[in-house]
Amino acid sequence: MSVDNCEQREHLAALIVDQTVDAVIYADAQGVIRLWNAAAEQIFGFAREEAAGASLDLIVPDRLREAHWRGYRAAMSSGKTRLGGRATLTKGLHKSGSTVYVEMSFSLVRNTANQVVGSVAIARDVTARQLKAREATAG
Repeated sequence: MSVDNCEQREHLAALIVDQTVDAVIYADAQGVIRLWNAAAEQIFGFAREEAAGASLDLIVPDRLREAHWRGYRAAMSSGKTRLGGRATLTKGLHKSGSTVYVEMSFSLVRNTANQVVGSVAIARDVTARQLKAREATAG
């Protein structure tokens, strides 16, 4: 494979990640955000520059943090996620302090030596759907 071809692939991959409609968030093994796409900015309200280098605590509500970190550390050490890649409904924290409901799936990221180096989350904002469902059950 030529260098140009590798560079073109990397450029294309970066464009795809940045332009996808779902949030793409990569955090290293310590839970520090290293990649934050445009959809993540829109869903959570934090600019890329604010999120990059910050802890995942940025978007994890206080009351969910202990469980989040327990699961994160377990996944990093065991090499397995609890849900095996299946999406789950969870709450996230918007920059404004409001709650956002997201369907989120998680995958572990491994290096070429097959060591877990972090986690990627794909998130879709389902706040409007959740609030509508709550209204329907309350009314």
